[in-house]
Amino acid sequence: MSRIDELAGLELAVYGATWCPDCRRLEAWLAEHQVAHRKVDIESEDGAAEKLETETGKRAIPYILVDGKRWVRGYHKELPQRLDGDLLVEELLAAGR
Repeated sequence: MSRIDELAGLELAVYGATWCPDCRRLEAWLAEHQVAHRKVDIESEDGAAEKLETETGKRAIPYILVDGKRWVRGYHKELPQRLDGDLLVEELLAAGR
């Protein structure tokens, strides 16, 4: 059973770029499930790419900043479909605690 409704209490900022297929997949999933979030384009928003790299040690995208404190990877490279919605929800909720 999905816990998507519990995400409503979290502030989510999705760091990505328009050319990124994993970012588009994540954005589509968030839109489909009506999950409120803010988009942060690492190519057009000053300091966004640097913040991502400084705080995560990576420039891989998408990443989701939860409540301005904890980062969650917005893709599952180990899975063939690249994104497992139920797993993502659990990761986001755990980061919000």
